[in-house]
Amino acid sequence: MALSWYYVVLVPVLYVLYVRFNDSKLQKIPPDTAALSPGRWSEKSMLETNERIKRVEGVSLLKDSDLPPKTGRRYIVVGGAGFLGGWIVLHLIRRGEDPRRIRVLDLRRPVRVDLCEGPAKDVQFVKVDISDPVSVEAAFQKPWPRLSSESPEDPLPELTVIHTAAIIRFFERHPALVHSSERVNTAGTQHLVDSARRAGASIFVYTSSGSVAVNRTRFWLWPWQKEPKKFTQIATDDESILPKRHEEFFSNYAVSKIKAERLVRAADRSPSGSGQLRTGCIRPGNGIYGAGGDLLIDRMLKDKIHPSWIYTVQSSFIYAENCSLAHLCYEQRLIELQSGGTNPDIGGQAFCVTDAGPPCTYSDVYDIVRVVSNGAVKYIYLSPTFMLGMAHLVEWYHVTQQLLSIRKSFFARFIPRITGDLIFLQPSMFALTQIHLIFDDSRARLPPTKGGLGYTGPISTLEGACKTVIEHLKSDGKHINRIYGDPEDDTKPGVGFDVTLPESAVGEVVEKIGNGLNLDATKMAN
Repeated sequence: MALSWYYVVLVPVLYVLYVRFNDSKLQKIPPDTAALSPGRWSEKSMLETNERIKRVEGVSLLKDSDLPPKTGRRYIVVGGAGFLGGWIVLHLIRRGEDPRRIRVLDLRRPVRVDLCEGPAKDVQFVKVDISDPVSVEAAFQKPWPRLSSESPEDPLPELTVIHTAAIIRFFERHPALVHSSERVNTAGTQHLVDSARRAGASIFVYTSSGSVAVNRTRFWLWPWQKEPKKFTQIATDDESILPKRHEEFFSNYAVSKIKAERLVRAADRSPSGSGQLRTGCIRPGNGIYGAGGDLLIDRMLKDKIHPSWIYTVQSSFIYAENCSLAHLCYEQRLIELQSGGTNPDIGGQAFCVTDAGPPCTYSDVYDIVRVVSNGAVKYIYLSPTFMLGMAHLVEWYHVTQQLLSIRKSFFARFIPRITGDLIFLQPSMFALTQIHLIFDDSRARLPPTKGGLGYTGPISTLEGACKTVIEHLKSDGKHINRIYGDPEDDTKPGVGFDVTLPESAVGEVVEKIGNGLNLDATKMAN
């Protein structure tokens, strides 16, 4: 009996000791990684940046001269009602494209105010489920309106397709569940390429994902290990660094995105109408954030409380306007090639892009939110090892429920599915956010004469984060009406990548406990 009590006490003590021991390693920044960004943002630099960004008129941080010139082409922006796609639409209009020449394909109409007023209200919207080839084909074949200055005999301008839509089931890694991601991300992309070719499109630019270069690692360390393998990963355009097998990718999302990317790249120079299709892919690194309803900073400000276990992690980020600019730069390079340009042919390639300047830590982002918002968000720091253990439990439950459902098991009816933010708390998310992930976009920043995109990406993460907070406070968050894909509804493409969703799920629990409320397990599971 005494021996039993001994183990009852010993096991929890050993677990607590292991958690503290493991945390001490996961929360360190390796010296070589720290050297990539040795300085943290000072209070002075944050305040000075805040004052400078406040003086910028309008929502955009880009200058007119940053954008490639007007082309006069027709545009189909897939996912154009979303976050990144919305910025692309706004940039097209800003540089002089006729909004009547722009067609947005999405599941939902735009909800951002700047996409529903002014010239943007003249943009065509077509409701499309990209996993349905019939729906996609109908959207591409829909007649384009003739401008008053045109006659019916005039040929239509050439067509560019920019594909930003995706369903972001980043929380799954089991091979049996990959079809849920591939249905939209891979098959949907193939449908778009096929319809684009039948419609005679000449340019197709695809939003891939920087996460396709992330190699999965293990965070349960042995006592003799100093840090996880591949704890710091430098993502470049080098194809040899990409994971090779399913289990090496961080999640099913990355698997589906790399397959889609390869489809797009393989379509380069393929016949399209009476001409040829030129293609290219952009790999944003890492999370896309910014004014207009992101799920990173705007989410923090909306929730008011933000638990974190990745605050020491160093990472690259990309402001939405930088990301939009990269797509338009790639389009411009492909147009030049089609016009007989002599620069190196970069068609059918993939380019990593990120913010200007060195990477930062998540705590840097938390600091700028604190300074600019005057402490509007409360941060609670948690143990990464403990949260990883919780993530394994959530994954076990989710995979069990999904497999029983797929096999139409009698027992499936007794295991309700997990919905809401809690479902995002799974180990695959740690494989992306618990590592130090640095993106090298030096090739994209090369001039076109040297095989680059001529991408400038002038906005730094400090500037972008500051602007995001300022715009949120201006509107009191009322402009935020971002919709991301319901993880249990494959027909709803996600429109952004939020690395804070698992933390937000925990935030809901912490907030309720802090308010002295009883937790409703039913609500948390649905």
